[in-house]
Amino acid sequence: MKLPENIDGLLKAQNEADSTAFAGFFTEHATVFDEGSSYTGREEIKHWIQEATEKYNMQVTPVDFTQNGTKGTLSVETTGTFPGSPAMMQYHLDMENALIGSLKITG
Repeated sequence: MKLPENIDGLLKAQNEADSTAFAGFFTEHATVFDEGSSYTGREEIKHWIQEATEKYNMQVTPVDFTQNGTKGTLSVETTGTFPGSPAMMQYHLDMENALIGSLKITG
């Protein structure tokens, strides 16, 4: 599957546990919504993904991606040391040019 360069880079950074690179794919004031919490700004997003990746040893594999204008939905299979692994999750993305303005994770 061919993903846009920024989405491919986001997943690569997540799988390599590179929280700084991961946060770099977001706008300065982006927001992430995950498991009932929200994280705003690159610094909070960086700490969120670092903690989640270390806690659950997560790896993501893209399954499907659709984009309509600035909105995108990425389906990923997520594996790790969490109950119910592997799990299918959806990343609901709002894009601002090549950066992510918001990300809501459902699954």
